[in-house]
Parts: sequence; structure tokens; C-alpha cells
Amino acid sequence: MTARRLGAVLAALLTLTTLSACGGDDGPEVVVYNAQHEELIAAVAKAFEKKTGVDVKLRNGSDLELANQLVTEGDRSPADVFLTENSPAMSLVDAAGLFEPLDQSTLANIPDQFRPDNGHWTGFAARSTVMVYNTSMVKPADLPTSLLDVAKPEWKGKISFSPTGADFQAIVSAVLALKGEQATRDWLKGLKANGTVYDGNNVVLESVNSGQTAAGIIYHYYWYRDQEEAGDNSDNTKLHFFGEKDPGAFLSTSGAGVLAGGDHQKDAREFVKYLTSAEGQKIIADSYALEYTLNPDVPLTRGVKPLSELDPPDVDISSLNSKRTVELLQDAGFL
Repeated sequence: MTARRLGAVLAALLTLTTLSACGGDDGPEVVVYNAQHEELIAAVAKAFEKKTGVDVKLRNGSDLELANQLVTEGDRSPADVFLTENSPAMSLVDAAGLFEPLDQSTLANIPDQFRPDNGHWTGFAARSTVMVYNTSMVKPADLPTSLLDVAKPEWKGKISFSPTGADFQAIVSAVLALKGEQATRDWLKGLKANGTVYDGNNVVLESVNSGQTAAGIIYHYYWYRDQEEAGDNSDNTKLHFFGEKDPGAFLSTSGAGVLAGGDHQKDAREFVKYLTSAEGQKIIADSYALEYTLNPDVPLTRGVKPLSELDPPDVDISSLNSKRTVELLQDAGFL
């Protein structure tokens, strides 16, 4: 073999080796647009990767940010799975026709009330609306029976909330679905007159604990998480759970769906199935998040008021309207 021919062979072998090395990184994968807590989903993804060998690529953002991105991208989106903190963003993507129906075996993991009738997506975690109150400023006998009561004059200067995030917007969506547009407008007007606005539910919790405000509207897990850590921002407070299917007892559902235009359909379906399975739900139950698991086989414990003891209103989660809710919040001067 001549030196020239030997050089050509070696060059070809080097090229093949390089291509093989590059191709070795292109194993099975799932691209997840994730609006849930990054740390929580990262833990689920890590366990799924170990179990299946499928690489999970997380792209993190907020509910409506990622939902609107998906609608804009359409079939060109690189996403295979969409996860949210609250269900209105799921409804936005579903209305654009971007979800592929889930397998019946996946849907069977979660009770009917936590997924839409069309089977296009499913809930996998939930958070209960609560009022947190300062025990030296509010007596239990004076606690409101309805979330709508905090818009009444007697609550002027006593209530706080964070209206800019998806959490509060989901609560407003529930009020809209349950009470109608005019009642929602009236409630937001009363809140505007009575309330103190903060940026974030943790800030609301801190303000109530310090006595800056007497009470606040948050989700349950902010308080329980602080209690489990040290109680520095919650020891002066207690939670008031609304009942009798009041809007204040609304359970916001975190959703998961498989994108119809995704390039990795099989693995995407397996990921959502794993998320709702007993194994995936136990990761959620054991995590820092303290959100309610929705698979009945894996209840959340750790001192959190049981899901079975809550009395949430009957809300069609597929009907919660993020677009109209945002418009109402804008009209009320919150956005």
C-alpha cells in the first residue's frame, strides 16, 4: 500500500470514528417544556432516565410564557411534553389542537376530576387555595366563610395577595368559572380597594408572619414548606382552609400532556405515564414541594392536611380561561 493510499484510509477511518462518537450522544430523548418547579421535575426526570435510559431535556419557564411559545411554534416546536403548575395554560395549548390523546393506561392513574374529558392531558399534582392569617391580628371567629368575603369593607387593609403570577390567575379563573364574569369583576374591584399587592406568594407569607398584613391568599404548600424547614416565615400564622365547595377551596391542578408534533412520541408517552405512576408520584410526595399527589395509591402525608379532607368546588379544569382571566385582571388594574 502506498503512503498516499494509506493516508487516505487513515483519514476515512478518522472520519468514521468522529461520526460514530457524535452519533453516540444521539440516544433516545424527550424534550420537556416545564413550567412546574424545576427542582421537583428534575428529580422525576433523573429517576426516569435511570429507569429507561431516555435522556430528559428540560426547558424551564412560566405557565403562560411556555404555553404561548408552544402556540407560536405549533408543529415546529422541539417540545415533546408540556408540564404546567396550573391548568389554564394546558387549556390554552389544548385549544390550539397541539396535544396528542394520552394512553388509557396513563389516564387510569389519575381520578376523573383532575383531567379533561377529552383525555388530551392529565393532572399530576395539585395545590389548595388557602388563607394564611396572623394569629395575633385575626381571631378564628372572624375568619371569612368564603373567599369572596375578603372583598367586603371589613377586610379593607387586611388582605394581601400576588396577582401577577399564574398561581393567583388560576384562582381568578376558578372564580370566573364558578361565579361568572360580573361577580368576578366585583370581587376583583373589592380586592383592589382592600388589598396589598406583593410579588410572590412567599412574600405574601412573610408579610403576614411579620404583621405587615393580617392575612393573605396563597397555596397551601408555601406554609407547610416553611414549617418543615424552620418556620421562620410562618410561626406567627395559621392556615384557614375554605370548605363547602367555595371558590376559596379551589384545587389548582398541574398538568402534563404529550405534544402531537413531537419527534419522540413513544418516549414522551412513557414519561407522562411515569409521572402519574405510583413510582413517579412517590418522588413528588417525598420531595420538598409538598404539593398534593393525585394518584390515589400515593397520598401526600408529612403533616399536610389530607387531600381527602378538602372540599373543593366542582370545576371543569378544561374550562379555566387564562386569556379572559388576564383581561379581567388588566381591567381591574392588577396587570
